[in-house]
Amino acid sequence: MITLTPDEVRARFGPLFSMKFLVMVDQKSGLAEIREHCRARGTIEWDAANRVRAGGAIQSCHIEGTTMTMLARLGESRAKFGAADREIGGQALEGVEVNGDEVVTKWSGIAGAGVGVAACLPQAPGVIRAEYPSEDDLRIGGARACRVRIVSPLYEKVTIGIDDTDTREEGATWVLALKCAETCALEGVEYLDMRLIQLNPAVPKKTTNCVGSALNFAVRPGRVDGLLEYVRDFVESNAVSDDAGIAVYRGIEFPEESSYARRVKTEILTLDEAEAEAARMGIQFIDSNARKGRIGALGAVLWGNKGVEAAGLYGETL
Repeated sequence: MITLTPDEVRARFGPLFSMKFLVMVDQKSGLAEIREHCRARGTIEWDAANRVRAGGAIQSCHIEGTTMTMLARLGESRAKFGAADREIGGQALEGVEVNGDEVVTKWSGIAGAGVGVAACLPQAPGVIRAEYPSEDDLRIGGARACRVRIVSPLYEKVTIGIDDTDTREEGATWVLALKCAETCALEGVEYLDMRLIQLNPAVPKKTTNCVGSALNFAVRPGRVDGLLEYVRDFVESNAVSDDAGIAVYRGIEFPEESSYARRVKTEILTLDEAEAEAARMGIQFIDSNARKGRIGALGAVLWGNKGVEAAGLYGETL
């Protein structure tokens, strides 16, 4: 086994194009979410297509700009890996395992895709070290195949929904939520992204557009309580409404779909209904108000990791 740090990989192959590598794990569901950010969209799209075709540990994958988000199973899985053709992928994720407070992802690549997994990805910010089975796996490019184990810090995923921080006279929930995320400088906390969630515009007690916000974070072990305290204090000290609600889910996927996701966009719901559904889905409220903002905050959590349809009316697509 040959072990190299990202700096050593960079010194050996020269600086390449991976901008970020991060792995979140949800052990109760047996899943990992892997996020990669690259300088070029084309490489991300090719890698995604080949990894999905190869199978292995990958369960699903989607692209937003130059960022790839993969959902993967924990453990090792046999991949259909080799020179790319109709049934075989030229690059594959062969396994994901947790080792203490680290995560090991196991990769294979051939030809240019081998350069991607052996030289490019291992030097990304977020990587601790790369482990190569032999010197042959460091002879990249051409028609060669190679394998590598990439070791990175263990994170868990936290989704936070926020609603009703504003009034008809002042404020905007999405602005407050985004400021909250972008000013968060807590050690062990990585801000991932935010979404605006269009709720039911027919609700009578609203400001104008009836939109909640969701924030997604990757959080190191032992750092979640600090993040939640920070978000609650920021939101409640900057909200101009006494109805502000804050909902939290710790995990990558819900154990089941919730009918509340549809209903929060199409019906008028009560606080009691929202609190009962949150308890059923394992979602926690951390606000001090216990008022109607919890309805939209729960809806924001349920839609916070869906696609662009979160921003539209129910059933609306671009």
